[in-house]
Amino acid sequence: MRVPPRIAFHGKRLASLLLILAALALGVRAALYAGPAALPAPLPETRIVDMHVHLAGFGNGGSGCYVSPRLLNNYRFDFYLAGFDTSREELAQHGDQVVADKLAVKLRASRHVDGAVLLALDGAVDSNGELDRARTEVYIPNEYVLQQVRRYPDVFYFGASVNPYRKDALKRLEEAKQQGAVLIKWIPNIQHIDLADPKLVLFYRKLRELDLPLLSHTGQERSFSGARDEYGDPQRLSLPLSLGVTVIAGHIATTGHNAGEDNFKRILPMFAQHPNLYTDISSLTQLNKLGYLDQALRMPELKGRLLYGSDYPLSDMVLTSSWYFPLNLTLEEMRRIHAIPNHWDRDVALKQALGVGPDVFARSAQLLKLTH
Repeated sequence: MRVPPRIAFHGKRLASLLLILAALALGVRAALYAGPAALPAPLPETRIVDMHVHLAGFGNGGSGCYVSPRLLNNYRFDFYLAGFDTSREELAQHGDQVVADKLAVKLRASRHVDGAVLLALDGAVDSNGELDRARTEVYIPNEYVLQQVRRYPDVFYFGASVNPYRKDALKRLEEAKQQGAVLIKWIPNIQHIDLADPKLVLFYRKLRELDLPLLSHTGQERSFSGARDEYGDPQRLSLPLSLGVTVIAGHIATTGHNAGEDNFKRILPMFAQHPNLYTDISSLTQLNKLGYLDQALRMPELKGRLLYGSDYPLSDMVLTSSWYFPLNLTLEEMRRIHAIPNHWDRDVALKQALGVGPDVFARSAQLLKLTH
């Protein structure tokens, strides 16, 4: 069939325009290409443990997990379940433990990552020191996480969560330590925890006594249906740090502002002030945080303070991809990493290619004293 001259003419113009745009894009990339923060180095011979892995569930199979109606009806929730490689229907039919089952399979298949710290998440607490479901977004009980760790002791470690405003918070802390907890996890923005509250001094002293690090989200929180982002101000960590608690600031406060200042800028001076302050690189390869990992790897104040973590399942969703780094990686590197089937091997390969060194990959297991 003969193509009308007018259509053929416009088709040629469109093809020419696309070629010009492609050439311009390649030219811009060549001009702005910076490469990785450091040349990729061999992985450590010691264990690599992901210290930032979430679970999901909403009460199926007697798990005790809870998700607020607000979040259940939010568009985010099904995306998260897809990241966990499951669905509402599968969890309803087989129980919440399906998530842990699938995690264990992926970890056992990984060539590079030996284990993961599964994170519980306590809820908000009312004025009587009891769980307040009306203000709780997500509740993943310690008992449920511990059950999954005991089912898969070869790949899982227990990351407990205790809201310090619970009336029996100190007792819960001691129980978590006795049960093998390797850290305490908070997301203050949704648990309504003011880290700078003097009422928490006894809790912090108990953390130090038990030698339990505190992994606390820092920065803005947008993974849930609502949050109080003033509680994500990294400078509120000054109180537990001053009392000798080992604090791991989740995500290096790479989102949001407080007191009119970028949270990332607010946290950086704190590393020189507090030798017991660490941070993790989880979520730093996400599309909304491009550039932060490169900065962190180049900053002398963060040397020796970075820990390996993924923030799974966000690291296994569309938010994270090697294709988002054309200014740091070659086309072949992006293609090769994208093609890696195992989530943890892909996550390690991407961060290794971007300049994360063997010391960072090894430090999570070292700091948390994980040997098996």
